[in-house]
Amino acid sequence: MMIIRRLVLLAAALFTLGCGGSDKVVPVSGTVKLNGQPLANAHVSFQPTASGNNPKAGVGSYGNTDASGNYSLKTADTDQAGAVIGTHRVEINLKVETDDRDPKTRPLPKQLPPKYNRNSELEFKVPAGGTSAANFDLMSK
Repeated sequence: MMIIRRLVLLAAALFTLGCGGSDKVVPVSGTVKLNGQPLANAHVSFQPTASGNNPKAGVGSYGNTDASGNYSLKTADTDQAGAVIGTHRVEINLKVETDDRDPKTRPLPKQLPPKYNRNSELEFKVPAGGTSAANFDLMSK
C-alpha cells in the first residue's frame, strides 16, 4: 500500500511539472518610451522563445500603450491578463489610424526602426512572480 501511495504521488508531481511549467501566466506590464518620451498608441507583443529545456514555447501575449506609454499584456488565445514565464522576443509597432473625416485618406504611419519590430532585437525574461517593470526605452535612430 505504501508503494502505491508513493507511485501515485510521484505520478501527480510529474504530471504537475509537465503541464504547469512554462505555460503559467503571470501579470506583466510596463512602459514604452521613444527618445525618452512616452510612446502612445503602440502595439507591444511578446512571443516566448523555445529553448533546449523548453521545446514548446507557449502562447504569445500583447498589449497597447496608452497616452503615457503604459501597457499591460494579455494572452493572444484567451485574453488572460499576463504572459507565460520565460524568455520572450518582443516586437513594438505603431498602430495605424484612419482619418474619420475622409476614409480614403490615411496618414502615413510613423515608423519605428525594424530592430524593434520585424527584425526585433528586443528580448525580455518574464519572471515567475510577474513584473510591472517590462520597460523599453527605444531610440528613433
